[in-house]
Amino acid sequence: MKNILVLCTGNSCRSQIAEGYLRHYAGEKANIYSAGIETHGVNPRAIKVMAGDHIDISKHTSNNVNEYLDIPFDYVITVCDNANEACPYFPGNVERFHFNFPDPAKAKGTEEEIMEEFRRVREMIKVYSAEFIQKHLGK
Repeated sequence: MKNILVLCTGNSCRSQIAEGYLRHYAGEKANIYSAGIETHGVNPRAIKVMAGDHIDISKHTSNNVNEYLDIPFDYVITVCDNANEACPYFPGNVERFHFNFPDPAKAKGTEEEIMEEFRRVREMIKVYSAEFIQKHLGK
């Protein structure tokens, strides 16, 4: 069983969405965790946008990366440049991956315009997550 950590700045949007999709695509082949350099709580719009794709992340929690330093991760995926730069050292044979997804929490405009940005970023993360699981877990 592989251990995968998704790391972001606040563990509120991008890493939570990625955790939801990675869990969905990995099934029983991996333990999926997400964390932040800081913790900002799970963004209600992230929960809403994932529910729109039939994935429930409403019970996810916002965790600090320091809570997971003792877990032997196989893969660490940073989903923003800030987390990539601040990512702590994980001992062992850890493969690190990085993709700087736009932060939908910074979207401005009407509620519909903001939710459209959440949907756009969700789709980017969905594709990345499916391809990651296919490539690294063969599923």
